[in-house]
Amino acid sequence: MKTNYDKEMLEILEGLAKTRTGSDPLPRLLLHSCCAPCSSSVLEQLARHFRVTVLYYNPNIWPREEYLFRKAEQQTFIRTYPFENPVDFLDCEYEPEQFYEAVRGLEKEPERGSRCTVCYRLRLHRTAQEALKGGYDWFATTLTLSPLKDPERLNRIGAEEAALLQEKATGGACCGGAPRYLPSDFKKRNGYLRSIEITRACGMYRQDYCGCEFSSRSGIPEH
Repeated sequence: MKTNYDKEMLEILEGLAKTRTGSDPLPRLLLHSCCAPCSSSVLEQLARHFRVTVLYYNPNIWPREEYLFRKAEQQTFIRTYPFENPVDFLDCEYEPEQFYEAVRGLEKEPERGSRCTVCYRLRLHRTAQEALKGGYDWFATTLTLSPLKDPERLNRIGAEEAALLQEKATGGACCGGAPRYLPSDFKKRNGYLRSIEITRACGMYRQDYCGCEFSSRSGIPEH
């Protein structure tokens, strides 16, 4: 039986709401985002429950001009959309060599195959490490919004990265406890359809491939 990650997330959000008093600060969540369109309905939902920081770490995006354009769209959306609580932005350096090294030997793999799994882990690992370094309570990714992404793989990797952080915390590498991974399937409850509504209303650029040069040649549209 497949895990209902959306149900798991809703149960976590309900639990946070029950235990938080009006004077308590919002828990902090570091949200990896692949692009502004995928972050749209995700941020609309999560900003009700967390003080969210968007982490823009996507060394897979090709070419550099596309990377910079998508990042600018992400920053504009965060700056202009009326979220329930403020949303922050954490930029990362553009390091395509990390992606190419990680997927070496997998260049001819089909889209959604093992190359994508490596790419998921590359970005979620960095998100987990930045969440630990920044003292966040939670981390998550917008990648589960896309109907073309595998929520089983993404959530498994996220949980594994959180477990590694917990091992470090238990071993004394950090004293404040480790960030937890927020499971998700953001396309559920019309999340994907809502993202289309928001991006159209905002006149947002919607790319036609996932990001890397291999996906740009696959002929499989991202949206």
